[in-house]
Amino acid sequence: MQMPPPDRAILSRKAEIVARLRAALPGEAVIDDPVELRAYECDALSAYRCPPLAAVLPRTTAEVAAALRTCAEMGVKVVPRGAGTSLSGGSMPSEDAVILGVARLTRVLEVDYDNRFIRVEAGRTNLSVTGAVEAEGFFYAPDPSSQLACAIAGNIGMNSGGAHCLKYGVTTNNLLGVTLVTMQGEVIGLGGPFCDAGGLDLLGVICGSEGQLGVVTEATLRILPKPEGARPVLIGFAASDIAGACVADIIRAGILPVAIEFMDRPCIEATEAFCGAGYPDCEALLIIEVEGAPAEIDEQLRLIREIALRHDPVEIRESRSEAESKRIWLGRKSAFGAMGVMGDYMCLDGTIPVSALPMVLRRIGELSAEYGLRVANVFHAGDGNMHPLILYNANQPGQLELCERLGAEILTLCVEAGGCLSGEHGVGIEKRDLMTVQFAPADLEAQMRVKDVFDPRWLLNPAKVFPLETSAGRRG
Repeated sequence: MQMPPPDRAILSRKAEIVARLRAALPGEAVIDDPVELRAYECDALSAYRCPPLAAVLPRTTAEVAAALRTCAEMGVKVVPRGAGTSLSGGSMPSEDAVILGVARLTRVLEVDYDNRFIRVEAGRTNLSVTGAVEAEGFFYAPDPSSQLACAIAGNIGMNSGGAHCLKYGVTTNNLLGVTLVTMQGEVIGLGGPFCDAGGLDLLGVICGSEGQLGVVTEATLRILPKPEGARPVLIGFAASDIAGACVADIIRAGILPVAIEFMDRPCIEATEAFCGAGYPDCEALLIIEVEGAPAEIDEQLRLIREIALRHDPVEIRESRSEAESKRIWLGRKSAFGAMGVMGDYMCLDGTIPVSALPMVLRRIGELSAEYGLRVANVFHAGDGNMHPLILYNANQPGQLELCERLGAEILTLCVEAGGCLSGEHGVGIEKRDLMTVQFAPADLEAQMRVKDVFDPRWLLNPAKVFPLETSAGRRG
């Protein structure tokens, strides 16, 4: 993956830059030891890595502002980082950039159950937001697979979703306001816990902007009352495209489950070896969860069963207890870890119309055979957010490049099917050079003009999102 050459003038001033940062921040907040910096050389797209110039770990919004102001004065690039779980290289640094991590900003600042919102610092993990309110019967809906580790800052940067986004939406549907620090060190507030703010929807611009416009330090999030009950059903099928057709029929029927998750045979086999969830021997399976009052759950599952039976399922297994529900979800929740045990993989996240699922799944199978690389599919089927996992051997010369070419074909297929390059992982460096597949030059120019306004010198998150040749005149 090509990156711009480092700024040698910045590299030669490392000691001065570190000294300035230490003068602006508490001493322990600045890291420049080469061994310690290795922890920041990549994110979850670990095929690509580069140690940063330095890393800073502020504890307050004021310290974030001081760090950004110092870097802006010295012309130093800054890469914002949440928990480092990005699968698109969104927080991968460059040699001449400073990592700014928000992992120490973890406080709960305000909870209002009457008005159903919580305000937290942006380094707080996704799952711990629900943990802060669940005793009062509330939860935070977006639930990425990495929710145990991923930070709210990263969720906002990538507009993350999760298994339950079919019913509750992704981050942008549950984000009410943010505190944002610009590259110049200015602290601004956008949105808030009540009615939509007047004027331009700048909150909507920030959510999904991948750290290109500013660093989010606080977030006001919508919390919801827990449903009365929930129950999943597991349905196995003889082929992936049949499972895809069943999903399309469920959505077409107007049924809105809280989640529809898909796994194919390679993923099923990996999770069985990893955690022994007891899944059926089939080519593909769906986990469909519905919620509500007991009678409502029963009626929804009855309709789903009727639709599934039209597709000759291998097995239908409906949960009857909390233990059975956990068992059904066990493999899906363990899928990415299970695939990692099998070897190296690259996880994509193109999004397609649900009606295109059968065709796209068939074509992915054909491309897998053509390239000689195994592809496992596990994804949020209800909203067409696909997660093909391409398995390759990182130690075999040429395999990474082959994997990249196959990934580009799959993501191009998603766009051609009427979808888009990313559903929740973001563009980062992974899909940067594919942006021209989805966007015309005028579209990219309009997006880059927004960055010009927030970050005129293009110091925030360098070499991400926009193709290098397209943004060459603006960088630095």
